[in-house]
Amino acid sequence: MVSRGERTAFLGIDWSVVLIYLAMVTLGLVNIYAAVYNESTTGFFDLSQRSGVQLIWIGVSFFIGISVLLIDDKYYHILAYPLYWLSILALLGMFVFGKEVNGAKAWYEIGPIRIQPVEFVKFTASLALARAMSSYSFNVHDLKSLFTIISLLFLPAIIIILQNDTGSALVYGAFAFMLFREGFNGWVYIAVFLLIALFIFSFLIEPLPLTIMLFAACLLAEGFVNGRWKSKAIYAAAVALVTALIYFGGKFADVDISLNISLLVSIALSLALVVIYSYRQRIVNVWLFIAMFIGSVGFTYTVDYVFDNVMQIHQQKRILDLLGLEKDLKGWGYNVNQSKIAIGSGGLTGKGYLQGTQTKYDFVPEQSTDFIFCTVGEEWGFVGSALVVILFSVLILKLISMGERQEEAFGRIYCYCVASVFFFHFIVNVGMTIGLMPVIGIPLPFFSYGGSSMLAFTLLLFVAVKLDSSRKSHISRV
Repeated sequence: MVSRGERTAFLGIDWSVVLIYLAMVTLGLVNIYAAVYNESTTGFFDLSQRSGVQLIWIGVSFFIGISVLLIDDKYYHILAYPLYWLSILALLGMFVFGKEVNGAKAWYEIGPIRIQPVEFVKFTASLALARAMSSYSFNVHDLKSLFTIISLLFLPAIIIILQNDTGSALVYGAFAFMLFREGFNGWVYIAVFLLIALFIFSFLIEPLPLTIMLFAACLLAEGFVNGRWKSKAIYAAAVALVTALIYFGGKFADVDISLNISLLVSIALSLALVVIYSYRQRIVNVWLFIAMFIGSVGFTYTVDYVFDNVMQIHQQKRILDLLGLEKDLKGWGYNVNQSKIAIGSGGLTGKGYLQGTQTKYDFVPEQSTDFIFCTVGEEWGFVGSALVVILFSVLILKLISMGERQEEAFGRIYCYCVASVFFFHFIVNVGMTIGLMPVIGIPLPFFSYGGSSMLAFTLLLFVAVKLDSSRKSHISRV
């Protein structure tokens, strides 16, 4: 018999979300089985294979998901900070008790069970952010409030980076989508986008033409704001003339000075005069464009240092391979190349279940985890891949809808956090399998093999479902 309290707990549940969840974990299990299948495999329940272990994790996760629906939603607000700090302690404990796997010290090993705390911090960080941002004193434009949010995000990210798991740390950038919904300054996103573009251009374009492009862009931007186009043309011509004088003067004096350095010296001299002129004419906003140019040029010249001295060799190779600057199909580019072959060979309807040659003969490493989408593409083709894309799209839109209909900020912010995490994992994981994103080693929710990720994503989703159902049940009781 189902008690009255249990019936009340299930009141208002959006069962369509639960059905999408069940469809995803079922498809995930089917494809994990295909990824690890060989002649000795006895079936889905073979615990010596990853598919059998994943089936157990699916059962445990679903049981915990149902349990989440039975807990009063007020406890998620109460326990937000304690759970967050507990997860931070679990991350810190990795430095002492953690087991290193694939170069990252990110696992607790308890007998046959491995737990990856980094997966659960996404859940606890979502709760902590929702509680902090739903407080009466929070203001997204207040520096103190922003410092709180940045601290909640940067703390786990820094710890994870120190554990040599940069890919997982990048996930915390996904919360930028939630912050945008809550009114965070849109210019910050434009600035970040421009920095990413500048990072890419610094690899693709030589320093001299890139400097000219940045100079022209800042000059045009200032012109659109302040006008005076004739003076802009005279200024640009003067910079070009001084650049030529410095360059050819150096040649005449037998001084080795490059054209790019000549241009930078010329611009620096001219900017000093511009600062004096704008100060006298009280055109203060010119300084903003000067700062933009100096910052942009400085950023491009630090990219090489960061790339050569901060990034690890595998990160460097993946960036160069993604940008097409270095092809190593038998080395660093092997995974992505084999992945694209597998997905492309699937055609419209795929080769058939358990018939994928790339899958069957293990051409793609990590095919049951990070590259599980290869199995979908090869064996189920475009039709199966489109189905997966549709399921994720519907789920993310459902989460956004659930957030928008929340009456309290806590529920809205949490639902947007969950939608952001799922969106980031989906876009990056699928993108890296088809060569559009760098390989950073993050799972595809509900599809990739892994007990920690299965349980963490289940918690993320079912708490959102619970908060949504509580809103409905509150309305029904009014």
